Amino acid sequence: MSLPPARLRAASGLACAVAVLLTASGCLAKDPGRAAAPASARPPAKPPAPAGTSALTAAQAQAALITVDDLGVPWEQTQGAATWRDGLLKAVTDEPDCQRLLEALYTDELLGDATGMHAVTALDDGDEGAQLRYQVATRGPADVDRTLSWLNGLPEKCSEFTAATTAAGTQDVQVSEIDLPQVGDARQGLRITLTGEAATDSESESESEEAESSVLTLDVAAVRVGKDTIVLSNGSLGDVSADATSQALELGAQRLTQVRQDGRVQA
Repeated sequence: MSLPPARLRAASGLACAVAVLLTASGCLAKDPGRAAAPASARPPAKPPAPAGTSALTAAQAQAALITVDDLGVPWEQTQGAATWRDGLLKAVTDEPDCQRLLEALYTDELLGDATGMHAVTALDDGDEGAQLRYQVATRGPADVDRTLSWLNGLPEKCSEFTAATTAAGTQDVQVSEIDLPQVGDARQGLRITLTGEAATDSESESESEEAESSVLTLDVAAVRVGKDTIVLSNGSLGDVSADATSQALELGAQRLTQVRQDGRVQA
């Protein structure tokens, strides 16, 4: 049966439209580049946020140390461990917190063992017989802050106690807080004095001979700078320079911060 002219024209137009759509669809399917174009036009995804600060490298830790030039005359590079370290700091007491402090002073690990990368230097003041030890290390901030809180309580818990030494008999120990420059994110400083007999290696000293007395003064400080720490001790049987302690911490904190900034720029 033949269609009327009007319906024939409509059917032809519909067939043409379907043919156009099929052709266009076939072209798109055969050209994968067309489908990928919208995706490639999207802006690239943002890189993931950087992870937490990594531990100091050996070179960074070494660069963050203070030097003889920072403190000036009469300071010089150390010639060895201070003579009073074994004789007076190797001591025992019945008070647990005070014993923990003595052990930290003797091992020069005020914040505990530095398990990661760390660097240490020691300088001597020949005029006063003083020795300043300075350490830089990366440590967990939460652990450091807990130890700083413990140190903060020692002037009350261990304000006065006695400690027994092998080489110098009984020592009267006093612990007090010292002011530190406002550097880093958290800090704590203590002054420890040990008063008693002077340490001696001689076992043949006459009992009738009056033992020589001594006073060891030891300033210690710990400063947290981000995820890094500075630990300092400055001790002497003579005068201890509070200026040297403050200067070392101020310059050291600045240097440590600069080392970290330089590392980020180079990364």
